[in-house]
Amino acid sequence: MEVEKTPLEGLLIIKPDVFEDSRGYFFESFNHSKFLAIGLDQKFLQDNESKSKKGVLRGLHFQTPPFDQGKLVRVIQGSVLDVAVDIRKNSPTYGKWESIVLSGQNKWMYWIPSGFAHGFVTLEDNTIFFYKCTNIYNKPSEGSILWCDSDLNIRWEIKNPLISEKDQIAPRFRDLTSSF
Repeated sequence: MEVEKTPLEGLLIIKPDVFEDSRGYFFESFNHSKFLAIGLDQKFLQDNESKSKKGVLRGLHFQTPPFDQGKLVRVIQGSVLDVAVDIRKNSPTYGKWESIVLSGQNKWMYWIPSGFAHGFVTLEDNTIFFYKCTNIYNKPSEGSILWCDSDLNIRWEIKNPLISEKDQIAPRFRDLTSSF
């Protein structure tokens, strides 16, 4: 397993060892001992999966303490542009974002710690997105940031994404009162 740090503290790209042959492939998508060795001592309490057609944008979402979540995300089928925004008010990278293309082909994972807003846009039809969460979903704790906020200036690399009604009316980043 190879781990790459990003410019945003705590945000990691995890590239598993994939074993392929004429039958297909095998890899460990999670191994507690190996994650401990790279400094991720996490207990996952909930798994989520979504399937979307090309051009669906979900996010930018987060949950506030005490229901804040770290997320280990990956794509099983298809591909996404995955985005994480630092919303930790005392962080030197507050308001900065990073993105990565995750796909069923590259099998990379993105560790998004608590204190980040998260979103993704699907780049292919029938994209299956999977993530492990360190806390359970709690509706009163959910928060969001407008995906197209000009203060963040995220380059989603897609025109006219399909967006939920809730995400279309999310607050702007400048109106965020961070609990992190």
